[in-house]
Amino acid sequence: MENNNHSAARGALIVLEGLDRSGKTSQSSKLLSYLEGLGYPVESWRFPDRETAVGKMISSYLTNQSQLDDRTIHLLFSANRWEKRSLMEAKLKSGTSLIVDRYSYSGVAFSSAKGLDIDWCKAPEMGLLAPDLVVYLDILPEKAAERGGYGGERYEQLEFQKNVAQYYKMLSDASWKTVNACLPMEDIEKQLKEMVLDCVMSCQKGKPVSQLWLS
Repeated sequence: MENNNHSAARGALIVLEGLDRSGKTSQSSKLLSYLEGLGYPVESWRFPDRETAVGKMISSYLTNQSQLDDRTIHLLFSANRWEKRSLMEAKLKSGTSLIVDRYSYSGVAFSSAKGLDIDWCKAPEMGLLAPDLVVYLDILPEKAAERGGYGGERYEQLEFQKNVAQYYKMLSDASWKTVNACLPMEDIEKQLKEMVLDCVMSCQKGKPVSQLWLS
């Protein structure tokens, strides 16, 4: 039964992270349907957002239609998150929860894996909104490479993804929730539902919106 009081509380910022083909997009869609079914205002977002002006430049780069310096593309990825920050904050404060496929951690992990200084990569992210929940879908790079569609974009290369995985480990902290992304999809979905519902209910109790700080 729909609870009409949901909209009066703050929404939750929930981020799914992981290597390419770890199942983030599929699980984001399932979580969206789950929370909608419970009557919560919720939207599914994805970074990069390829529909914005900056996002179109990123999309061209990722599909190998253009070339950009590593630092340039890193700053564009960050700018893509910044251009959605105000809307993100407004959505959360109005009571809408956001399920976000990739966020700042992806930006830092992927750029650091190219050899850029990790502290330099973190700097442009400071001041974005801090997630209320980060779930890392953990999969061996070799397993991800076996999944359909792998290799279609610039970063879908096995050795590079192995490097990205190491930087994710450096970025993760005790607040992250890790889920084995090799489990059956239904098992992953069940774990995520429990984590996400707990988070949404916690935010309803008045947890303040905070700013991101990458240590």
